[in-house]
Amino acid sequence: MIDLPDLDLPAILDRVVTIAEQAGNAILEIYAAGFDVDLKDDGSPLTQADVASHRLITASLGALTPDIPILSEESAEQAPYELRRAWRRFWLVDPLDGTKEFVRRNGEFTVNVALIEDGVPILGVVHAPVLSLTYAAVAGRPPVRLREGRREVIQAESVQGDMLRVVASRSHAGPETESFLNALRREQPVDLVSRGSALKICLVADGTADLYPRLGPTMEWDTAAAHAVAEAAGAHIVGRDGVPLRYNKQDLRNPYFLVSAAAPGPFLDVLRNV
Repeated sequence: MIDLPDLDLPAILDRVVTIAEQAGNAILEIYAAGFDVDLKDDGSPLTQADVASHRLITASLGALTPDIPILSEESAEQAPYELRRAWRRFWLVDPLDGTKEFVRRNGEFTVNVALIEDGVPILGVVHAPVLSLTYAAVAGRPPVRLREGRREVIQAESVQGDMLRVVASRSHAGPETESFLNALRREQPVDLVSRGSALKICLVADGTADLYPRLGPTMEWDTAAAHAVAEAAGAHIVGRDGVPLRYNKQDLRNPYFLVSAAAPGPFLDVLRNV
């Protein structure tokens, strides 16, 4: 296999943080002014903010790295697997992750930008514009959280004490998740926090939560950027089989997965018995 050209990932990360923040500002303009909501073919919501963010990010990444292809949620139909299968390195973008949270105006939506290499996220930026909060990481370096002008190195922390801190989806928790949580509660007390978008993965990455079970549908662009942050922080993000999530599959849907600050084995055992 031919080696890929080297990239200055830390320098690129700084640029991508800026791009994500610019996209967040474009989203906030629409958030403040009001917006219409359309439905995609799959019934999921689409707003002018999704489109504006997509256009800004794809144009900016195209200028930054013109030789690296881009797969965005809003352009996925233009990149069939026959084209994508040859991509060893590509940008994977969710211009507005958590459109339901955007429509509900709870602020828990994000801009997600990841760089994938050979199926693995090697760079990730998750920006929550309403919260003025950004998570950023490149492989091999400590990830950071940017908040209110402060730059903090983050690290996943395993369970301390008897209480298990679990984060769950605000908009997509279903009966399988509830069954899993009930099984956990039979073993130890659970402190449950609900969040929207990729922030759930980031809460495990920064030590706020111990575990995030996702027993519902997600797409690769939903998770890739936060996956890069979580792995850089020492967390694990694995499917039911214990294998880390992979990207640029023929089917862009993710399997059900767990994000765990500690080794996920015991939680996988619980999940298999649900």
